[in-house]
Amino acid sequence: MEKRYYSANEFYREKFGKKLIKISIDAGFGCPNRDGSLSRGGCIFCSERGSGDFTAGREKSITDQFYEMKKIMDRKWRDGVYMPYFQAFTNTYAPVEVLRKKFFEAVSLPEAAALSIATRPDCLEDEKISLIRELNDIKYTCVELGLQTSNAKTALLINRCFDNSVFKSVVTRLGGIDVTAHIILGLPGETKSDMLSSVRFAADCGVKGIKLQLLHVLKNTVLEDMYNRGEVRLPTLEEYVDLVVSCIEILPRDIVIHRITGDGKGSELVAPLYSKNKKAVLNAINREFLIRDTCQGIKATEQAN
Repeated sequence: MEKRYYSANEFYREKFGKKLIKISIDAGFGCPNRDGSLSRGGCIFCSERGSGDFTAGREKSITDQFYEMKKIMDRKWRDGVYMPYFQAFTNTYAPVEVLRKKFFEAVSLPEAAALSIATRPDCLEDEKISLIRELNDIKYTCVELGLQTSNAKTALLINRCFDNSVFKSVVTRLGGIDVTAHIILGLPGETKSDMLSSVRFAADCGVKGIKLQLLHVLKNTVLEDMYNRGEVRLPTLEEYVDLVVSCIEILPRDIVIHRITGDGKGSELVAPLYSKNKKAVLNAINREFLIRDTCQGIKATEQAN
């Protein structure tokens, strides 16, 4: 491992021979947690753009979004391959014929080496899984599932609106497709033990990757209202660093670590303000690995026993 953990950069360099650069796409999808199908308002932490804050905008075509953002990325990285990343809202929440049109537009782009689809596990019916397999036969296609937590009480609090069993079932049904679990560290009321349990649950379900996301309080969210009422205590930088390293220690070495922090849009961020300095957070995490002289998987065996 290039670091003390198996990073996404290392994984993609092994797979494609060079750096992979994600291009976030907002394909104009909605979410059953917002339109009344399951609930309204979405999860308590979700921004008004449904995590699509770093896209070129849903009013533009997928092709136009891709090339507009590619120009920006090209200024930073001159030699890489590109992955359209359907990030905003729930990217399988539409009829399969709509999904087919949008996904095939992305996968057909000459510069696209792969495809990533972020969605909810309760929005993956069999026909949609079949479509993902079809895409994967053309170009490497992976799925990101929002788990956030395995604690049933917390899931209810954040308005997730699906059971853990749904997540586990979908990971099994997606067998052969790489699945990454998105987990938030610092959700209201959760202990360190709760967060470690969520990571362990995802690994036990058979995911191939993990995204660890620092809880952000963003403007115009239910979470902001809770935070302003004093109902939310966010981890300090020191606490967050400990959480990340502790989570990675219990993960098997073959699980790819796709993220170890997060960078909410600066103009929308309420707290924690230390997250604005992403480099400092990453440096603190890497320093903690060295101080502990630890690495990914060092405690995976003892957790399994």
